[in-house]
Amino acid sequence: MSRNMTPSLILSHCFQLVRDQDEALTFYRDVLGFEVRSDSPFMEFRWLTVGPAEQPELEICLALPAMGHSKEDADTLLDLVSKGALGSLILLTDDVNALFEKLRAAGAEVVQEPIDQPYGVRDCAFRDPSGNQLRFSQTMAA
Repeated sequence: MSRNMTPSLILSHCFQLVRDQDEALTFYRDVLGFEVRSDSPFMEFRWLTVGPAEQPELEICLALPAMGHSKEDADTLLDLVSKGALGSLILLTDDVNALFEKLRAAGAEVVQEPIDQPYGVRDCAFRDPSGNQLRFSQTMAA
């Protein structure tokens, strides 16, 4: 490879810390419609990944904070997750209003109702059962 060429990079996995994997799985699979990619033992933990059907190469690992962290750090992380203080996922949709109504009807905690943003999207936000913020965006016509 030439020194001027950069190797291609594709996001394959991201981690969403959750307090309860079964509760998270119910939300991500049954409410959001994600596919289960992997569900198997991993040391003393459970390797559980999901992802949207439209992105088969992407796996979102629904991980317990104790996976890879000390008990003290896991407790701190769980506290931060429940407050929505850690990162969030932003997901694209072709109908943010319909998705908003579906999630609200399913009992998901509303953070922000759909609004038009000055940077060209209409979006809304919810919390998953663990407290993680999820934003849903639809590109507005120019």
